[in-house]
Amino acid sequence: MNIFHRFLSLFTESAEDKARARAHEEALRQRIVERCRLFRRLLSRNKTALELMSDMEARLQGQGPVDMSFVRSSGEKVSTAVRQMVECLRLLAGELYSGLEASFDRIDVQIKGLWTTEEISSVPDVPYVLPLSEIRLDHGHVVGGKMANLGEIRANVGMVVPNGFATTLTAYNAFMEYNNLWQYVSEKTAACDLSRLDETMRLSQDLQTAIFSAQLPPDLERAIEEAVDSLVASEGREVLLALRSSALGEDSKETTFAGQYRSELNVPPEEACHVWKEIIASKYSLSAMSYRLQKGIPDATAPMCVGILAMVDAVCGGVAYSRNPVPTAGREDSVVINAVAGLPESVVDGAGIPDVFYCRRQMPCSIEDRRTERNMLAGLMSEDQICHLARVCMALEGYYLEPQDVEWALNKKGDLIILQSRPLQVLGEEKKTAGELSLTPGSVILAQGGIPASSGVSIGTPCILRKEADMFSFPGGGIMVVERAFPRWATLLPRASGLISETGGAAGHLASVAREYKIPALFSLKNACTLLANQSEITLDAGRGMVIAGRHEELLPEAPPPELEELEKDPAYVVLKKLCALVTPLHLLDPESPEFHPEQCRSLHDITRFCHEKAVNLLFDSHDTQGEKIGKQLKAGAKLQYWVVDMGHAFSRAVEGPVVDIKDICSTPMLALWDGMTAIPWLGPPSAGAAGFMSVVLESTMNPELESTAPTTMTERNFFILDSDYMILQARYGYHFCTVECRAGEGRSENFATFQFKGGAADRERRMLRVRMLAGLLEEFQFRVDVREDALSAVAEGFSQENTLRRVRLLGYLLIHSRQSDTIMLDVPRAAAFREKLFNDMRTVFGRK
Repeated sequence: MNIFHRFLSLFTESAEDKARARAHEEALRQRIVERCRLFRRLLSRNKTALELMSDMEARLQGQGPVDMSFVRSSGEKVSTAVRQMVECLRLLAGELYSGLEASFDRIDVQIKGLWTTEEISSVPDVPYVLPLSEIRLDHGHVVGGKMANLGEIRANVGMVVPNGFATTLTAYNAFMEYNNLWQYVSEKTAACDLSRLDETMRLSQDLQTAIFSAQLPPDLERAIEEAVDSLVASEGREVLLALRSSALGEDSKETTFAGQYRSELNVPPEEACHVWKEIIASKYSLSAMSYRLQKGIPDATAPMCVGILAMVDAVCGGVAYSRNPVPTAGREDSVVINAVAGLPESVVDGAGIPDVFYCRRQMPCSIEDRRTERNMLAGLMSEDQICHLARVCMALEGYYLEPQDVEWALNKKGDLIILQSRPLQVLGEEKKTAGELSLTPGSVILAQGGIPASSGVSIGTPCILRKEADMFSFPGGGIMVVERAFPRWATLLPRASGLISETGGAAGHLASVAREYKIPALFSLKNACTLLANQSEITLDAGRGMVIAGRHEELLPEAPPPELEELEKDPAYVVLKKLCALVTPLHLLDPESPEFHPEQCRSLHDITRFCHEKAVNLLFDSHDTQGEKIGKQLKAGAKLQYWVVDMGHAFSRAVEGPVVDIKDICSTPMLALWDGMTAIPWLGPPSAGAAGFMSVVLESTMNPELESTAPTTMTERNFFILDSDYMILQARYGYHFCTVECRAGEGRSENFATFQFKGGAADRERRMLRVRMLAGLLEEFQFRVDVREDALSAVAEGFSQENTLRRVRLLGYLLIHSRQSDTIMLDVPRAAAFREKLFNDMRTVFGRK
C-alpha cells in the first residue's frame, strides 16, 4: 500500500466498521427501549398503588362501605403493585438498592398478618381421597366447603345426597409439587400486571395449559381410579360421574365463588383423572383469578379439592333459597324455588329462565305466588313436592342457623336429592324495592319487566357484551348488557355499576356474584341488547324492573355516611385502620436527606416514593457508551423545563449533546400535546379571594409535600418518554401532578389517550370541585372519566389517529390552563364563568389542524 492509500484509510471506514457501528447503535437503542419499558411499567404500578391508597383513605373517612372483602382485596392489590415496582427498580438498578426488598417483605408480612392467622403450609395428614360417608363439616379444611357440607347433610341432617368421594388437599399439593407447578405459577404471576385484563387473560391461559399438560403422580392416579371403581360397583348400575370443584374458601357466606370454578357432568368413569385436571385448572380461569384478586384472597389460601359423585337421573332440578335473597313487596318472607326440567345446570349457569315458586315459611307450607311463564314443570313436580322442598330448605336453615342456598334434583323415583347447600346472602332493608315511583315529567321508560337479581339503582353507559373480546372495551362504571347471564361475565362486575341480561334468574351464579358485589342486576329482560344498543346513558332500577333513558339521580337511595364513632366499632374498619397505617403514611420527603434510604422505608407509600425517585434518576442520569446522558433537556424558545428520552424514533435527526430543540421532535402525540399547551396563551391563575388564598396557605402549612419549593423529583424533572407514535409525560405544575400517555398510530384499535390529575393548592373540598369540573369537560369530548377524591383518571380510546391527537391537544390545554383554579371553586359564579371559558377554548383547540 502506497503512502497515499495509507493516508486515505485514516479517513474512511470499511463496510465492516459501518456494520459494526450500526449493530452497536441498534443494541443501544434496544437497551434504551427496554429501560423505558421498565420505567413505564413502574409508573403504571405506581399509579395503581396510589389510587388504591386514595380509596383506602376515603373509606377510612366514611366515604364508602368497608368490609373484610374490601380490606383484604385492597391490601393484596396494593402489595402486588408495590412488589412489582420493587422488581422493576431491581431490573433497572441491579443490586444497587438490594435492601429495598427486605423492607418490602417486612411490611408485607405485617399486612398479611392482619387477616392470616395460620399458614396453609401445614397440611393435615389425610389420604388422597375420602369417601363421602366419612366426611363431616369439620373436614372443610381438607376437602373444601362444598364437600364438607354435603357430607354433613348426609351424616347428620338425614337427607339424601349423591354417592361419591372427595379428593383432598393432600392430593392437590402432591399434584402441584410433582410437576413443580408452585414455582411456575409464582414466576408467571409475578411477571403479570394483574390490573390489565389482557395480561391476566394470557396468564390464565398459560397456567391452565401447564396444568392440562401435567401428569398425575402415579399413586394419586391409582387412588382416584380405585375410588371410582368402588363408586361404580356400589351403584350397581352403569353410572356417569359429576366432578365438582370444592376449593378451600368456596361456598362460604362472604366468598361463594359462585360459577367461578368448573364442574363437569356426565363424565365416563375412565375419563375421571383427565377431567380432574380440568377442575384443578379452573382455579386459574380468568373469572376465578379476577374474583380472588377483588376479594383479596391469596392464591396459596385457595387450594382446589374435587368432589367426584354419581350422576343423578333427574326429571327436574334447580336452586331453592330458604329466604328471598331479593326481597320485594309481598315476597319478603318466602322460600323461593327455581326449577327447570332435567338437571339444575341451566338455572345456575344463567342460560335458561326457570319457573319460580314463592312458598310461605309459616306452617302449613303452601305456594303463595308463582312465575311460570314456560310451565316447564307440568307433570314433573307436584305442589306437594314443591312444598316438601320448601320445608327441607327451612330445615337446613334451622340446622346451619342461617339462610341457605340449596341446589336440588328430583329423580325418577320421586326422591328429593340435595346436591349442594351453602350460606345465602340476603339483601338488607336498604336494598328492598320501594313502592310508588315518581319520575320527572318527560321521562322515557326504555324497557320494563324481567327478574330482579340484585336490587338497587345505578346510572351509567350501557355496554353490549356478546363475546369475550368485548370485555376489553368495557368502560369503568358502565352498565353491562348481555344476552345470557354466563358466570364468565363476573370478571367485569367490580368495574360495572349495573348488569342487565336477556336470560337467567335470581338463582344463577352470576346473580349470586352480583349480590356479593352489591351491583344492581336485572335478568330475563327481553330484547335488552336491541333496546339499549344506541343509548348514551341510562338509569337502571333493578328492583322495580325498569330501565329509563338518561340520568335520574332522584331514584338513587339516600345513604347518609355512617358516623366515624360507629365505624370504629366495626371489626373490618379496625383492620382497615391498621392496614392504612402500614400503607399510606409518607415519611421519605427529602431525596437529599441521608434518611432517604431503603432501610428507612416504613410504609408501602415510602417504597413507592423511593422507587419512583430512583427510577427517574436512573433513567435520566444513564449514559450511552459515548458518555452522553440518555435523557436530554427540551429546548422550546428560551425555556428548558422538560427532559426527554427518545425510545428510538422520536427525533427527526441524530441529536448530540445534552439539549434537543423542539423542532427536532417528530413524535406526533408529543407535538399535539405541545400544540394544545401553547395554542392559547395562559394569562396566569385566576385571582383567589381571601378565603381561597387562606386555604392555600393552610394546606401548604399542613402538607409540606405540596410546597412548590419542596425537594421532589417532580419539581426537578418534568419528563417525556417518546417514540414516533407514542408519548408519556409526567409533570408537576405548581401544586398538582399530571400524567398524560398516548399512542396515536394507523391502527384505530391500539390508539388511546389517558390523563391522570391529582392534587392542588387549596383545601380538599376545592380540589374535589375542580376535578369534577375537569371530568365534566372531558366527558363532553368523549373521554371516560373516573374521579376519586381529588384525583381524576380519564381515557379516550378506539379513535382514529387524527381524532386521538385532537383529544391530546385538549389535554395539553388543560395542563396549562387549569393551574391553581381550585382556589376559586367555592365562588360559584366565578367557577361557572371559568368553566365556560375553558369549554369554549377547548372547542377552539379541538378544531385545530
